[in-house]
Amino acid sequence: MEQEQITLVEPGQFVISRGSLPDPAPGEARVRIRRIGVCGTDIHAYHGRQPFFEYPRILGHELAAEVVAINGNSDLRPGEAVAVEPYLNDPDSPASRRGMTNCCESLRVLGVHCDGGMRPEINIPLNKLHRAASASMDQLALVEMLCIGQHAVNRSLVSSADNVLVLGAGPIGLSVISFLKGCTNRLLVGDLSETRLGFCREVMGVDATVMVRPDANPEEPIRTALGGALPDVIFDATGNRGSMHSTFDLAAHGGRIVFVGLFQGEVVFHDPNFHRRELTVMSSRNATSEEFGQVITAMESDAVDTSPWITHRLNFADVPGQFGEVISDPNLRKAVIRMDD
Repeated sequence: MEQEQITLVEPGQFVISRGSLPDPAPGEARVRIRRIGVCGTDIHAYHGRQPFFEYPRILGHELAAEVVAINGNSDLRPGEAVAVEPYLNDPDSPASRRGMTNCCESLRVLGVHCDGGMRPEINIPLNKLHRAASASMDQLALVEMLCIGQHAVNRSLVSSADNVLVLGAGPIGLSVISFLKGCTNRLLVGDLSETRLGFCREVMGVDATVMVRPDANPEEPIRTALGGALPDVIFDATGNRGSMHSTFDLAAHGGRIVFVGLFQGEVVFHDPNFHRRELTVMSSRNATSEEFGQVITAMESDAVDTSPWITHRLNFADVPGQFGEVISDPNLRKAVIRMDD
């Protein structure tokens, strides 16, 4: 079949064209895209600073969809709502065999390494579709983003005894916060935007926040907020070089640092300080299939409420003309592209 698709042909330039979509192969389903979440990855690609990326590319990996047709054995049925797990891994790779499908050696992410869902329909492997019982399409468009936070929290092994600092209160930081709240009451959020910090306090229920400015050392206000201590676990969700480097001086002795965001460059630290504190540094990439189920369950049980997160909506046809303006809005928290209604 032929359909319209939106392609990012180079930084800053989307083009609407027509492309063909084959019938789903064995083990695949055709799904109709209903919502597309706009991710930091999409924004970085638009600006030409996304690692592991080549142009031209059809963006779109935060996908809420409806099953259209199935080629293979599956409990799914046409018409059911699903969240798409956009991580296409090799099941025979060493990482996949160890259950680490999120960081398979040959991993391809829809909308990054191969064409994604910024088109009406797409074929997806059946094992990458996650059924929703009651979640809305808006909610399902945010599942993949929330899975990033869920995976980072699971990976960190946070306990209720830990003082925890989240740096960066953008969508990924909010996703981390959403799942930390069930692990510890000793949570501090740092950002350079008072608007974002206010949202964390008033909407996310975070008791302690701290303004983190690039021209000032935040150690003293962090210690004050944590009763004199430094954080045992730091999640950096900024993807900012300076912020990530600062974590080595802000973590408590014996602490853990989890880099959820990334940037195009090198992380550099002072080795004597690193050894003196006996720090553990982790990266956190993507999420596992199990975590998609965890997030959908959290949404449908109202343990996580994402309804206040969406600040901007775009119609599919308006993406080429309005995308740049939307992602430049200082009030942007989360944008969602509507495909049909």
